[in-house]
Amino acid sequence: MNVAPHQTLGEIWVYLSASPLLGLTLTLLAYQGAVLINKRCGGHPLANPVLISVIVLVGLLTVTGTPYPTYFDGAQFVHFLLGPATVALAIPLYAQFDRLKRMAMPLLVALLAGSVTAALSAVLIGKVLGASDATLFSLAPKSVTTPIAMGIAERLGGLPSLTAVLVILTGILGAVGAQGLYAFMKCRDPAVQGFALGVASHGIGTARAFQISEQTGAFAALAMGLNGLLTALLLPWLIPPLLRWIG
Repeated sequence: MNVAPHQTLGEIWVYLSASPLLGLTLTLLAYQGAVLINKRCGGHPLANPVLISVIVLVGLLTVTGTPYPTYFDGAQFVHFLLGPATVALAIPLYAQFDRLKRMAMPLLVALLAGSVTAALSAVLIGKVLGASDATLFSLAPKSVTTPIAMGIAERLGGLPSLTAVLVILTGILGAVGAQGLYAFMKCRDPAVQGFALGVASHGIGTARAFQISEQTGAFAALAMGLNGLLTALLLPWLIPPLLRWIG
């Protein structure tokens, strides 16, 4: 009795999907393939490894009908490594410590301006377009790294799942568009580029900054951490009164 090829492949996939290592393997292969594509494209911003790997993984999970919890059972090891990876960002930052001290005041002003502008612009644009309060609360922390953003959204009364999607989209847009914007504004200082990218596009932007240079990445890492802290402190006091005021 002959067995159709698609039946054989389906049985193989069912067998593989039962392994908790499948998610980890798919994640690593997708990202490594995306990095190779990025190199073949000469590091073009549109060939962003995070964007490509997300598209590949989402497409694969959709086509195979694999539930996200099944995928995450294996991929959670990568999620765990985010903690040590974030701490390790302090190493290149320490190498820039002397310049950091000289730029402390301008960076603090830029941090406050960037944090407030990112939140207020998103909320006000959403309000003009008729978004609900829950959506506006979900939009406000879009420029903060995902775990902090989801916590802020939940505290404000937003939808953490929607916030997670918005955070990823914000990071990808920042990583893709940053270089073109810097060229347009004739901004060539690696520290300024990195700090702006870290404030606006959190972890994904920081990863892109390290592709530009170590100094750019160091200042992006600093901005990402400080922006998360400042946004978590400011938004609960800023956004609800603002929405009550504008009706």
